[in-house]
Amino acid sequence: MIPSLKLFKEINSKILEIDNNQISDSIKIIKDTIKKGNKIILAGNGASSAIASHVAVDFTKNTRARAINFNETDLITCFSNDFGYENWIKKSLEYYSDYNDLVILISSSGNSLNIVKAAKYCKKNKLKLITLSGMNWKNKISNLGQVNFWVNSKSYNAIETVHQAILLALVEYFMTYN
Repeated sequence: MIPSLKLFKEINSKILEIDNNQISDSIKIIKDTIKKGNKIILAGNGASSAIASHVAVDFTKNTRARAINFNETDLITCFSNDFGYENWIKKSLEYYSDYNDLVILISSSGNSLNIVKAAKYCKKNKLKLITLSGMNWKNKISNLGQVNFWVNSKSYNAIETVHQAILLALVEYFMTYN
């Protein structure tokens, strides 16, 4: 089979595995966050960071939700230098999050230390949290959020594409029904 066709088939099958209850639960959490005038904060590494950036802009522009992401080079390098790379997202949440904000953390492996520490910070400080991960279902963030999406794949490209599809489907819902 042509490699790209194999990837398309895998992405399609993984999208069909998405739990509708998790989508519904995410919609409720996002709706509550927007209604209370709080922020949606998205973060990830690498491609997941790019997805966070894209989705934050779409939430803000298309749904009028206050959505931010942590992709500023000066923020990342300053906080990484001062607090360590493994702590920069957690420290960003300490500085930028407010009570009742929603945090969406994206990690293909679910084991990136900076994402894990941020997720634990959310849990400890009672911030609403949605996680998106893949690879091993027992990864370190797969049970830390109110909603935890897990993509059963070992392919970074498939996992990242499904994560983006999930988040854009949520944006689409709010564009269509709110």
